[in-house]
Amino acid sequence: MRARVVRNHDLVRVPWKNGGGTTAEVAAFPEGSTFETFGWRISMADVASDGPFSLFPGIDRTLIVVEGDGIELDVEGIAYLLDEASPKLSFSGDDITTGRLLSGPIRDLNVMTRRGQFRHRTRFVESGVALLAEETAVAFLVPLDGLFDVTLDSTIHSLQALDTLMLDATQDLILLSGSGRAILIEITPDPI
Repeated sequence: MRARVVRNHDLVRVPWKNGGGTTAEVAAFPEGSTFETFGWRISMADVASDGPFSLFPGIDRTLIVVEGDGIELDVEGIAYLLDEASPKLSFSGDDITTGRLLSGPIRDLNVMTRRGQFRHRTRFVESGVALLAEETAVAFLVPLDGLFDVTLDSTIHSLQALDTLMLDATQDLILLSGSGRAILIEITPDPI
């Protein structure tokens, strides 16, 4: 099984689609794709001020607050509070969305998949074992709170907070050890 670690400190910042800030792309498919051509994209954004989100027609999104006190998202006129107790929201990239910071800047993890090509699922995991869904094509593990060791095929991958482990699909158990939580992202082909 192939696995690759992407260190948080190595991420390169690029402008948001709407020019209102920057994001750090963790991975995208196909490699070298643009905002208009990706099938899936994983990124981290630093949000320092209130404002509109970029529109991504045809894209399903999940946003997870990974640092900071939180943000209130207004999605098509409905308010959603994302904070430590409830840090995650899935919504359509077609929807007009604005953000209002609760108390200072945040960092968020964004997962985006193009409808008709891919779907995604995100879940929080802790020390123990994880098993990917059978249809998973590629997966990502992002520790939130500290050090995390991931054992795959007897190889240990040591991750710090907000590093990302990208791994090919496997039906083997993934052994996780560390303190705190991590986010497991699974990308699957869209059967449409």
